[in-house]
Parts: sequence; structure tokens; C-alpha cells
Amino acid sequence: MQIFLVGGAVRDRLLNIAVHDQDWVVVGATPDNLIKNGFVAVGKDFPVFLHPETKQEYALARTERKTGSGYKGFDCYFSSDITIEEDLLRRDLTINAMAQDSKGRIIDPYGGQTDLNNRILRHVSSAFVEDPLRVLRVARFAAKLQHLGFTIAEETQDLMKQIVMSKELEHLTAERVWQEWHKSLSTQDPQVFLSALRNCGALKVVLPELDGLFGVPQPEKWHPEIDTGIHNLLVAKQIALLTPSTKVRFAAQMHDLGKGVTPKAEWPSHKKHCHTGQNIIKQLCDRIRVPNEYRELALIVCKQHSNIHSAEELRAETILKVLNSFDVWRKPERLKEVLLACMADSRGRTGYEKTDYPQKTLFEQAYQAALSINVQEIIKDGFQDGAIREEMEKRRIEAIRSFRKTLPKNSPLNP
Repeated sequence: MQIFLVGGAVRDRLLNIAVHDQDWVVVGATPDNLIKNGFVAVGKDFPVFLHPETKQEYALARTERKTGSGYKGFDCYFSSDITIEEDLLRRDLTINAMAQDSKGRIIDPYGGQTDLNNRILRHVSSAFVEDPLRVLRVARFAAKLQHLGFTIAEETQDLMKQIVMSKELEHLTAERVWQEWHKSLSTQDPQVFLSALRNCGALKVVLPELDGLFGVPQPEKWHPEIDTGIHNLLVAKQIALLTPSTKVRFAAQMHDLGKGVTPKAEWPSHKKHCHTGQNIIKQLCDRIRVPNEYRELALIVCKQHSNIHSAEELRAETILKVLNSFDVWRKPERLKEVLLACMADSRGRTGYEKTDYPQKTLFEQAYQAALSINVQEIIKDGFQDGAIREEMEKRRIEAIRSFRKTLPKNSPLNP
């Protein structure tokens, strides 16, 4: 029995980047061998076991044969006589088809190290086209490794397009689409995931709401890049520079979905996009089962980002109304999340990448001013029941108004 470290852990070690997960392949063993050694079987479709101490996954070496549609349409064959080279052959990319033995020796039968050195994402074999999930995985790896200079091999791009044309992508489950998208959100370049999918035609299939933004014009005065889809890619890049939060990054990518359904007769204006975008976000989140916390923040950013951009023009009453819509008094972290998404929207325009965003400061300071109002003092002044809330609103508005009066007359925050 031989045990090999495989896949991403080998790849990332060779790239000298952080290794988060370790997967192992066991050659020359049977399920009974592992169970007798204390391993716990967890795999349903093929034999995967948890190590009795580390709880890491150990899989028996296996081969696969395509038998049906989608990424689940495979028969797995495992036997003690399957070699590590045969097991690696079924993997997606050459850089993921390497193994390391107990002595540290790298097993690399398909040129993974060469492609690592050349910064190329290349398929292992023609069997690549049998698994539609690989289109999303390659796009995710392109996002993960963009900062190191990786690009997708032209012949692999061709196979990705072939998978799209075969309509195999339509068999992907909602959970797998969200899983790959969510993983891409944690990369340094989440915009590359979207652009890689669009380049092969997959974005129109798995995320048509985002694909529909491309080719939709915006006013050149405010958006020199003009194309809404390009703007969304720029925003996705800017939010990744501002926060590691995948929830905020998701919200930023969702903020302009309403522009994709603006009637052409109204182009390049999109006056109703903050309203129309909310229904599209709900439909998208329902379809691919996005977690509620992601949905809620995306809806808030979509609804309020235009108001926040216009912060210096808003009355104190409107600023408080916007803050109330965040439920910021019970969930104060939302203020930062929404403001970062709006800052990314502002900076996600050609030529505006490093501009200040004073609206963020205004809302932060307005929030602090409103927060200074003490409900106990209101009660002490004799207000009861519903009158307490009404008085709280009045005093918060006055606190925001007073704060605004303290700003210098030439401040961009002073209306």
C-alpha cells in the first residue's frame, strides 16, 4: 500500500502559496484494508475515507468512465491494481494532476510542472469534455492564479466552448454553480472567473443575469468604460482590493443587474435599475440557492447605492431613512459592508480607480451622530410607547443635521 499527496496541495506547494486542504490517494489497497486501520468510510459514489486522527480525506485510486449526462454521469472503478498515473489521468488540469510520495518525490506524468513554470492552465486529456463542472473549475483556477500570471491554454478554451455547445452545462446542479462562484469570490481576482466564463459562452448559461449586462451602454460622462458588463468586472476587481468578505464581494457584483433589463429606448439612462434589479437578484438567488445573508446584503446595495452616491445632496431625513433601511441599529456591521460595495462601484470606472469616496465618510459620521441619541434620555423626558420611537427619529434627524452644519463650507460633504 502506498499513500500519495495529490492535487491542489502539491500544486500550491510548488507555487509556494498557502496550502489549505490536503487530499490523499491510496494505491494498492482495498476498502477493508483502510477500515481495519481505523479509517472511516464517507464516500457514497466512490471510496473515500477519513483518517482516524487527522480527519483528512483518503481516496482509493480510481478510474472513471462517462455513462450519462452532467458531472454525476460517471461510473467509478477502483481496484488495488490501479496505478497513481492512472488515477491522475482522470483529473482536470495538468497542474492538478501531480502527486507526491512519502519521500517527497513528485510524480508528474502529464507535464504539470512544465505548465506551472509556463503559467498555463491546460487540460490533462480529451476526457476533459466529459465533465461540465470543469468549465467552472478552470474559470475559478484562472481567478485564483491570475496574480501569478496564469492563462488558459487556447486548446483548453476550445474544449470549454465545446462543453458549452454540447449543453452539458445545463445539467449542473444549483449547488455546484454556487460553490464554484463562491470559491471564486475569495480569490484576488474574482472578475477573472466571470470573464473566463463569458469568453467560452458559459456565463450566458449559468449566470445569464450577469451576462446580460454586456453590451448595455451607460452615460459616458459617468462611465468612460460605457459597457455595463465591463463596469461590473471593474467593480468586482475593486471590491476585492477593499475587503476579503465574500458576502460584500457578491453584493458588489449584483448591484447593477437592473441595467440588464432597461428598455433599449431608454439607453444609456437607467433610472429604474435600483428597483428592477431587486427582483432579478431574488430570482438569481432562488435559482442557485444563494445563502440568505448574501441575498439580503445584495438587495440593500442594489436598492441604496444610488442614494449613497448622492450623499452630499441628501437631506438629513433621507440619510436617516437610508440608515434605517440597513437595520443598522441592530446590525452595525452592515454600514461598512454597504459603503465598501458602493466605494467599489464608484472606483470601478475607467480612470476612477483611485479616487476618494467622501460619501463613505459622510454616512459613517452621520451614523455616529445619530447613534449618540440615548433612548433612556427620551424615556426620562416623559415619552412613552410609540412616541418614544417617533421622538428618537426626530432627535436623530436633528443630530445628523447639526453634524452637517459643522462641516467646512467647501467640504464635498456639505450640501
